[in-house]
Amino acid sequence: MNAEYGSAGGWQLRRAHRALVLIPIVLILVITAVDQLVPEDVHLGPLLVIAPAVTASFAGPLLTGLIGFLSVAAQAYIGWHFGVLSSRNVLVQILALAVLAALSVVFCAMRERHLRQLAQVRSVAEAAQHGLLWPLPERIGPVRIACLYMAAEDEAQIGGDLYAATRITGGVRIMIGDVRGKGLSAIGEAALLLGAFREAAHRHATLPDLAATMEHSVARYLADFEPAAEAGERFATTLLLELPDDDHVIRMISCGHPPPLLLSPASALTVPGLHPAPPLGIAETGPDAYAIDVVSYQPGDTLLLYTDGVIEARDAYGRFYPLETRAAQWPAGGPEALLHHVQRDLLTHTRGRLHDDAALVALHLHPDTHGHRRHGHAVHSGGFGHA
Repeated sequence: MNAEYGSAGGWQLRRAHRALVLIPIVLILVITAVDQLVPEDVHLGPLLVIAPAVTASFAGPLLTGLIGFLSVAAQAYIGWHFGVLSSRNVLVQILALAVLAALSVVFCAMRERHLRQLAQVRSVAEAAQHGLLWPLPERIGPVRIACLYMAAEDEAQIGGDLYAATRITGGVRIMIGDVRGKGLSAIGEAALLLGAFREAAHRHATLPDLAATMEHSVARYLADFEPAAEAGERFATTLLLELPDDDHVIRMISCGHPPPLLLSPASALTVPGLHPAPPLGIAETGPDAYAIDVVSYQPGDTLLLYTDGVIEARDAYGRFYPLETRAAQWPAGGPEALLHHVQRDLLTHTRGRLHDDAALVALHLHPDTHGHRRHGHAVHSGGFGHA
């Protein structure tokens, strides 16, 4: 499907370029013809410079040079037609037109070179960014996953928001986070958190141990690399989740991160963080500082994780995006459809321009196929370790 779309898109682009080429050609023909019909004291030949200038805006140097040559030839024909080809005035016009056409070719060649360089840099940046923020699998264990990232900077595909998921013995662990800052300047801290989660998620039996290990990694990083002028100003909000295979509950630890939404066909519930811990990087603490909140769900529900770039997005009147209200309209259709609706609606809300990075992860909790007990939408305060 992607190959067909790319082929069709390329064909349509070539067709559009061929149609655009007709514009300078028609201009040359019209100016040449009209110049022979107007009174002799009216000279339209100098307008032929428009043709190579227009061509340079969409074509390469070769085609621009060809249109420039046709313009010069048309100017020479006009002079020959009126018998003044060898006059000083016509020769100066031909020379000026040739110089301007040549300059159009030079600038067009310079633009093409810069575009090639930009494309190469962009491809390297995209490869590095995709290598850092791995796409989440469509399914891990009993959980279907869809993710969406919208970077605030036009040329970036990731920034300060991050997410990751991994399979552990008996369940799934998922992280979503948001480091201070946005765009490319925040990638260093995002890479640190992703690396710490991927390394520690399999080695620690409990979420508090995992959170303490990630806090220790952030503290070491800040001690080595944080500028003195920014001491205490770099931190990251993080939400850690664990979904066991043998129960319909979600264990989570919030380190200053916005609470997720639990969506069902009948309701939308903002899951409160009953025991929120400080963001990572504020103060190095041990496992005892992190409490687990336990949320039960019904099979078939969807858990929507997000960063503050979503809920703090403003419209033209300064109003925040009402994620809970809007997401409640699309509980069915799967996680991919949900994120598609939210993305389109969010961009409409902000008129297509985000001022902060935004990330969303939708987790569709599959219907019960093993006869497990069904739970309601209760939210419980957790203890330490596995609840």
